[in-house]
Amino acid sequence: MKFEKLGENKIRITLSMHDLEEKNINFHDFMSNSLESQDLFIDMLEEAEEKIGFKTRDCRVKIEALAMTEDDFVFTVTKVLPDTNKKRLYASPRKKPKYKRKSSTIHRTNLIYKFSTFDDYCNFIEFLVHNNLTDATKVSEKIYVYLYNNSYYLVLCNLNTEYKNITKFYTGITEFGSYVMEPDIFVSKLNESGKLFIKNNAFRKSLNYFSKKQISN
Repeated sequence: MKFEKLGENKIRITLSMHDLEEKNINFHDFMSNSLESQDLFIDMLEEAEEKIGFKTRDCRVKIEALAMTEDDFVFTVTKVLPDTNKKRLYASPRKKPKYKRKSSTIHRTNLIYKFSTFDDYCNFIEFLVHNNLTDATKVSEKIYVYLYNNSYYLVLCNLNTEYKNITKFYTGITEFGSYVMEPDIFVSKLNESGKLFIKNNAFRKSLNYFSKKQISN
């Protein structure tokens, strides 16, 4: 986790997938407005105070997602200075601060991952087979693969947050593909200009092929 001061009342925090693993938070819980993600933001504020002296104990903060590149999540945190005519946010030192969180990328039911080549997609499927994750067909209700601009896009619609191996799944996929920002918008582009390469359920077809290949070898 990297902290940078942008001013007296603003900082930038860069969070990686490795940081999420260390905090024992899976990718989907982080991308949704879960209690785990809220606790993580509070931990980030406490660490920012410890490392770069960015204190937020007597004011609200606004957290905004600025960008996400490859496996990094980039946030800006801005202190909202308290109104002296209003009550303090704390009644005691033990009480955690309230803060406003604003982000256009944090609540998702659909996800899209880009694979630069079809081999990268196949390598990910082989990863699922080798790690006994052939039940990955349950990760979402609908799973498609599109071909667009010489790259392959895995579209996961209506995610199943109860899928028992979801942490291993998200950890593995980041090794082979990259997350696509604004998936709800990008999926429209795929429908209009892309080619549906593997229909639903893409994982079932792919996993069946590589499972049989592994047996034959």
